[in-house]
Amino acid sequence: MRNSCENQNSRHSKELTSSLEQTVLVLQQKMGKSTDFIIRELSAPLSSSPSIAVSYIAGLVDQQLLTKLMEALALQVSEGVPSVHIEAWLGTQLPVGSLKSIYSEDGMISSILDGETIIIVNGSNRVFAVAISGGAKRAIEEPTSQTVIRGPKEGFTEDIATNIALLRRRIKSPDLCIESLRIGKYTQTKVYVSYIQGIADPEVVAEIMKRLNSIEIDSVLESGYIEEFIQDGGIGCFPTIYNTERPDSVAGGLLEGVVAIFVDGTPFVLLAPATFFRFFTSSEDYYERYDLSSFLRIIRLASFAVSLFLPALYIATTTFQQEMLPTTLLISLAAQRENIPLPALLEALIMELTFEVIREAGIRMPRAIGPAISIVGALVLGQAAVQAGLVSAAMVIVVSFTAISNFVIPSITMAGVVRLLRFVLMILAGSFGMYGILVGFVPILFRIVSAQSFGVPYFMTITPINKTNLKDLVIRAPWWLMKTRPKLIGDNNRHRQPVKSKPYAQQAMEHKRDPLE
Repeated sequence: MRNSCENQNSRHSKELTSSLEQTVLVLQQKMGKSTDFIIRELSAPLSSSPSIAVSYIAGLVDQQLLTKLMEALALQVSEGVPSVHIEAWLGTQLPVGSLKSIYSEDGMISSILDGETIIIVNGSNRVFAVAISGGAKRAIEEPTSQTVIRGPKEGFTEDIATNIALLRRRIKSPDLCIESLRIGKYTQTKVYVSYIQGIADPEVVAEIMKRLNSIEIDSVLESGYIEEFIQDGGIGCFPTIYNTERPDSVAGGLLEGVVAIFVDGTPFVLLAPATFFRFFTSSEDYYERYDLSSFLRIIRLASFAVSLFLPALYIATTTFQQEMLPTTLLISLAAQRENIPLPALLEALIMELTFEVIREAGIRMPRAIGPAISIVGALVLGQAAVQAGLVSAAMVIVVSFTAISNFVIPSITMAGVVRLLRFVLMILAGSFGMYGILVGFVPILFRIVSAQSFGVPYFMTITPINKTNLKDLVIRAPWWLMKTRPKLIGDNNRHRQPVKSKPYAQQAMEHKRDPLE
């Protein structure tokens, strides 16, 4: 990992010379025989050697801006302007893009690979990088993994500059800090760390930067690479870093003291630190009324419990603890299972694995037929299995409701963890009954309570108890009651509205009551 693009074959970057021919030769040696690498030289009238050269990679630059730049440079060269004057003209009257000076060979190569255009002036020991990046990019669209009914509809794209711009549109403050670095020996992927100075805890920011700087890898193609390197907890744990493709969700996190990590080439942005309850909130919770948002949060947490425990509870009660069921229900289940040849555990595992196969097939199939495969597969296989006597109707209901409950969890990462743990609890329940579920639940609870995310307790607000954070946990208080930010680490800029502020309706009622008093 390097903060600037360094030559992988040498430790120190070599300085540029004032010879145009030598600089062009360096470019040709570094870039090899790439057909999309272009060098165009411009010569003054009656001159046998070029006085200026332009280098870029086709497909990474905006062709219209490049044409405009080339016309302006050609005009300067055709008029016989000396190289010294051309260099001054570049610094003051360049018609397109931002301009920066580069004095090293590695910096020059890095700028070209980033999609910038390099201008080489004969007699100057520096080159100029013009930011006229272009090429094909995906337009800003609605997020596909985190949809909302009420709220902004735009999501991040694969272009990191566009993503930063989307964030800047929402947080118009000079306190929004963005630090950059590069990770990956060959990909040299841009990684931006964003936080609000005065709100984010400096210790958390320093810890994140320390972990990022410790990464040594050949390539980074998605933010998942970064997440696995810097997350807490090791293998097989609950996610301790939240990911989102919604700009409003990132802006809301930054305003609460969270740090955002942008990775070039992916629309998913990482937010850290993350607590357990963060994975059950949606950005829409803060746009709807607080009573409806609170109800939906309770539904999500209940769905989490159902998705995790329902199949295991069904297996345990029908196999070992039948006395826990009402008599009428027990008789009904026994009648359904009378001709079923498989034990409840094997029956549940077959149904769960079948559903996972159908889900994966629906995702991988073309979009035109993917939903049809999922619906037809679930209906046809489920009904056929019941009619054939392989599984009971009650088991189909349990597995179906469990799958639907899993879809309610807003975070795909958390939903995936639940899917894996469900199989563990099912096997324990089929082996030891309710005692097996307890044996599996205790380590899960211990893991949640003891885990940390960049020094922040994963089960924050519950352990340790924080009364301030309770206003935005399971029950979301009205905005006019959430006068302080959630407390993570430190007490930086806790207040987000005046302590004595009141909603308009309450102020009006008090104003009308005053004359009577």
